[in-house]
Amino acid sequence: MGKFIDFGNEGFQSARNGEYIDKSGLIERINRTLFSEQRFSCVTRSRRFGKSMAAKMLCAYYDHSCDSRELFSDLKIALSPSYEKHLNKYPVIFLDISDFVTRYNEDTIVKEMDVQIREDIHSVYTDVPVLDSDDLMDYLFRIAQATEQRFIFIIDEWDAICREFKSGTKVMDEYVNWLRRMFKGGLSMRVFAAVYMTGILPIKKYDTQSALNNFIEYSMLEPRSLSHYFGFTKEEVQALSAQNGMDYDELEKWYDGYQIGDETSIFNPNSVIQAIDVGRCRSYWASTGAYDAVSNYIQMNYEGLKDHIIRMLAGERCKVDPTGFGNDMFDIRNRDDVLTVLIHLGYLSYNWRDRECYIPNREVAGEMVNAIKTNNWQRLTDAIEQSEQLLKSTLMGDEKAVAIGIELAHDENTSILSYNDENSLACVLTIAYYYARNDYVIHRELASGKGFADLVLIPRKSVDSPAMVIELKYNHDADSAIDQIHRKCYPAKVKQYTGNLLLVGISYDRKTKTHECVIERL
Repeated sequence: MGKFIDFGNEGFQSARNGEYIDKSGLIERINRTLFSEQRFSCVTRSRRFGKSMAAKMLCAYYDHSCDSRELFSDLKIALSPSYEKHLNKYPVIFLDISDFVTRYNEDTIVKEMDVQIREDIHSVYTDVPVLDSDDLMDYLFRIAQATEQRFIFIIDEWDAICREFKSGTKVMDEYVNWLRRMFKGGLSMRVFAAVYMTGILPIKKYDTQSALNNFIEYSMLEPRSLSHYFGFTKEEVQALSAQNGMDYDELEKWYDGYQIGDETSIFNPNSVIQAIDVGRCRSYWASTGAYDAVSNYIQMNYEGLKDHIIRMLAGERCKVDPTGFGNDMFDIRNRDDVLTVLIHLGYLSYNWRDRECYIPNREVAGEMVNAIKTNNWQRLTDAIEQSEQLLKSTLMGDEKAVAIGIELAHDENTSILSYNDENSLACVLTIAYYYARNDYVIHRELASGKGFADLVLIPRKSVDSPAMVIELKYNHDADSAIDQIHRKCYPAKVKQYTGNLLLVGISYDRKTKTHECVIERL
């Protein structure tokens, strides 16, 4: 087993020894590209979304230095007509770029990478001498000619250098030239059966564009035919939860919500596996290393970015145009760039049909709140922290306390949201009841009876609390809000979910800027 070549299947073997969701269908997709014009693939996705796992799986399948039949015999790929044809048939080079970024300074990274890979390959192909004039591509070409074999090159964290160093620096120029030499020159087709790169950011708009425009890209924004392999599907998590005695509803609340291409219910795979291993759901994103970057990005209040972050915390969606983003984490020019970076990092999900982004689940929402707290958004932080008491006051039927709580939340966000706007009041109301997300599924504008209820809180299965229908009235009294709830038959619809029900009417007087509350228990 080499350091870069003949890497073997130990990495994938470790994965099979634990909880494993079968994503081997990806292999068949890559098999279709072998020796074709589409043999260069770059599959980019967020941290903790299985990038390295996929790379190790491909390495185990293709690597001719090991026997991986037992690892794949019970997986979907074993049913593919291409399975036997390519199983353990190729010399595989496996490279993790982040290893070099952490070990060498910027003046030596690329040189060390080229030299060390070449030396490791020579330890296997001793019959093919290394000439003084050889770089890595020269040597690979002469091996391919001598052995009549084609290599498969698998690169993990391909963009580690690009994320660490700015465009135009010496190391970036050297890396671009190295990539061009390896994968764009006339020798590439004669050396590689396939090249598979994975990382966080796409490659098309880096300075590497001219070097790598022959790569087919699959990303969080445009996964093409690989949507299914970017995370865990609803069916896969349901099976996992049943096998391990976990509450599926909890897993869904915490880790579902990503839309990737046409897959509308994708879970964060790393968080699901960790939750099953620990036996409870919580946030596992603190260890991803992206938190500081997110905090810095949202601090850039481009074009009212704070407003949009607040609205997304309240469950709304935000329009975003990702086409102008240069895929450079150092070159952030506007709000769309920030939102697009957050999509690539997995802190937002993206609906490509509507070109909207949103916060996908409780885990990510919690990380967003943590980032907000470090950015001195004190008014919003106060509203969120006060939301626990507001929920308690509502459940106790304390109308005066609820009115005061809503008024405080509204006042505390006047600098961010338009004060005299009904939709903004609904947004603030959702933020004010933020703590309720722990026990409730919160719906804005839920179709109910003869209209749409402003805010409906449905208790989760394990929660013994009443459902709530909250109606807002602008420049009307709170009693008229309760009357509207009855007239439009909202309770009948909500009682499908629960027998206990609270009706909450909240009014806002534009002139006096005061709030009233009426609570009725059914």
